[in-house]
Amino acid sequence: MKPRLLAVLVAVIGVSSACSGSAPGLAMANVGRAPATEADARAAADAVNAFGLDMYRQLTADGQNLVFSPASVALALGMARAGARGTTADEMDAVMHQVASDEHAAWLNALDLALAERSGRFPDASDEMQDVTLGIANTTFAQQDMNLQPAYLEALASRFGSGVRLVDFIEETETARQLINQWVDEQTRHRIPELLQPGVLDDMTRLALVNAVYLKAAWLTPFEEQLTSDRPFTLADGSPIDVPMMSMLEDLPYARGDGWHAVELPYVGGSLAMTVIVPDDMDAFEATLDADAFASILAALDPKSVALTLPRFGIETKADLADLLAALGMPTAFTDAADFSGITTDYPLAISAVVHQANIDVDEAGTEAAAATAVILRATSAPIVDVTLDVNRPFLFALRDVPTGAVLFLGRVMDPSGS
Repeated sequence: MKPRLLAVLVAVIGVSSACSGSAPGLAMANVGRAPATEADARAAADAVNAFGLDMYRQLTADGQNLVFSPASVALALGMARAGARGTTADEMDAVMHQVASDEHAAWLNALDLALAERSGRFPDASDEMQDVTLGIANTTFAQQDMNLQPAYLEALASRFGSGVRLVDFIEETETARQLINQWVDEQTRHRIPELLQPGVLDDMTRLALVNAVYLKAAWLTPFEEQLTSDRPFTLADGSPIDVPMMSMLEDLPYARGDGWHAVELPYVGGSLAMTVIVPDDMDAFEATLDADAFASILAALDPKSVALTLPRFGIETKADLADLLAALGMPTAFTDAADFSGITTDYPLAISAVVHQANIDVDEAGTEAAAATAVILRATSAPIVDVTLDVNRPFLFALRDVPTGAVLFLGRVMDPSGS
């Protein structure tokens, strides 16, 4: 027997609107967010950091600028992991350092809720009030006629605060793409207007699990603009270029280790900070950078009077992470052997793309950044069919009242084309 579509726990609002190109219908389990603890949030952060550093080593192979959001990728993949089973789930847990495993289902929920508390208005070092905005949002776009497991809807609601927006990937693929991009554009304050390019979705797409992150925060101690000037910056090949360098003399958390220096720049409010690590040899340092090494650098930070110069910068990265994640150890999720039966049993699903985009701008006043991740799942075959019945010969019919069993009309069809 197939599971019930939404059971009694799920409210469906405006489902028919998904076909019209207007706002999509919404399905969401009628459950609140699960309880969260600081310990779970810290455990999630440790796992996300380890996962992020694994990805970092792969993404830096081309030697170019890079910015990405480990938290965004983990949250989007976490929504897929909630419906993964068997080998697919085991591989995802190993690669993601258990951050979304069944055993630790509370972790990402706790981290998501903790980060939601970071926004506010706080005094800077001169007692001027400054804003911190940190917005994190999760949502799911699903094929409107797909039977979703009630337990999966509950997991999305309780762990990620996410409902399901019902769209028509089959007949209105481009409309669905535009709706997803519009949602990301709004959540990232227009910094990522088109996450999904044409061709990422097709008529076999069934789900898009999407996370968006937006950050805008002022430094606790801003750089003075009049101190910014063009100064040399030495590229990896040893050649110098002149770039705008910001300057300050301030008491800042600082550490020095074997082959590296690190400094931390706090934002107003004290909950967010940017750690800058300057290796003597970038390649050698990155080759040994893992979660433990990163944690040891943070633990070594100690207030010092620091004369700091830091370039203004703005960078953006776009990537499909599918091959990278498969190489890290979760290949099954991207093949016909994938098991996402916890999402639906209508047909087998596999991840077809993990699209990530991030950008960041750092200047004298602070930082503005955004990131978004979409995990795209598509049907790998036609719906699972137990029996095929072709009514292609004469047949009887009985139109009946189901509660009582009374037959209201009874007949047969010998020739459907005539009387």
